[in-house]
Amino acid sequence: MAVHLSVPIATDLHPIPGLRIGIAEAGVRKANRKDLTVVLMDEGASVAGVFTRNRFCAAPVQICREHLAAGPAIRAMVINTGNANAGTGEDGLARARSTCAALARLTGLAPVQILPFSTGVIMEPLPNDRIEAGLPSALADAREDNWLRAAEGIMTTDTVPKAFSRQLLVGGAMVHVTGISKGAGMIRPNMATMLGFMATDARVSPTLMQQLALDLAEGSFNRVTVDGDTSTNDSFVVIATNKAEHPTITSWDSPDGAALKAGMLEVARLLAQAIVRDGEGATKFIAVRVEGGKTAEECRKVAYAIAHSPLVKTAFFASDPNLGRILAAVGYAGIDDLDQTGIDLFLDDVHVACRGGRNPAYREEDGQRVMKQSEITVRVLLGRGSATDTVWTCDFSHDYVSINADYRS
Repeated sequence: MAVHLSVPIATDLHPIPGLRIGIAEAGVRKANRKDLTVVLMDEGASVAGVFTRNRFCAAPVQICREHLAAGPAIRAMVINTGNANAGTGEDGLARARSTCAALARLTGLAPVQILPFSTGVIMEPLPNDRIEAGLPSALADAREDNWLRAAEGIMTTDTVPKAFSRQLLVGGAMVHVTGISKGAGMIRPNMATMLGFMATDARVSPTLMQQLALDLAEGSFNRVTVDGDTSTNDSFVVIATNKAEHPTITSWDSPDGAALKAGMLEVARLLAQAIVRDGEGATKFIAVRVEGGKTAEECRKVAYAIAHSPLVKTAFFASDPNLGRILAAVGYAGIDDLDQTGIDLFLDDVHVACRGGRNPAYREEDGQRVMKQSEITVRVLLGRGSATDTVWTCDFSHDYVSINADYRS
């Protein structure tokens, strides 16, 4: 069960002028489930993306990179769930290209103007014949207010569709931001997200879009982990349809640019945190905040060491304040000159360890009280500088093992 995460309300998700979404049931892996999504963008939209750093990246990731680098404006995306089209070699590339070509024929676009995305089981041939047969139904379904159904259509082991939306004033005009994501396991992006798509009707110079995608990913999806595994298919795409009635943003340092980026970052963080809240088998949402580092990078090293530790994560699941496991993770995080006598550890407001040892005032019942909560903040003070960083994670439960043992059933 997801931790404090409910199904979005469709009417709360703002349509984005200049963008339509259609969903179909193509039977990619299972019958009678939404598994095919098509996104259509009006001429004049700007698109950027960031993708997995896993060197064994999926066929659609390779093609997305090619098409984005090729130059012609991206006008459509095709997304399937049920099959990752990863570990499929040249055949996988050919099947993904065939899907792009099929959508191009139906829309009057060039295949290079289409980005393909896949998620699901690895090392199985993509049933592109079923996907291509489902494209007319998805196109017939296309409309601006289909965000919730799109969030449902990209789910795999997710238990809740993930979608958030905001509106804000930019240059005196009302601007809308809406995004969806999917992911519950194989989550340690190290680049972007599992699958994530965010759109705005704001006017943004195309030259700013790639930096926007990178900054949004770095401030959100690059700070979450469920199990430490980096997927083969991670993709995060940002779209600006340029329909809003305000002057074009040409700098992120301008007041309008800063306001838009802040609004989009809020949505990106909600999407990223939703993935952790819906982590496979998760019962607790945990923020790991590391303060007092020499650099943000070493703060992240410590935060991820804690967030990835199976011993730490199982202790949280059991509500067991076996907190020496956290200190052990701090010690092996890779800071060679770390002075353990400078370390303090807090669970929420409970001061557990000080100067590298147990706080004399700490009582185990106080730690137990915090460990029983469904949302917990771990704070580690390194005493080395002024840098800080935060990573969001969840616990490991019995259900995580069961879900992944039965994944292909």
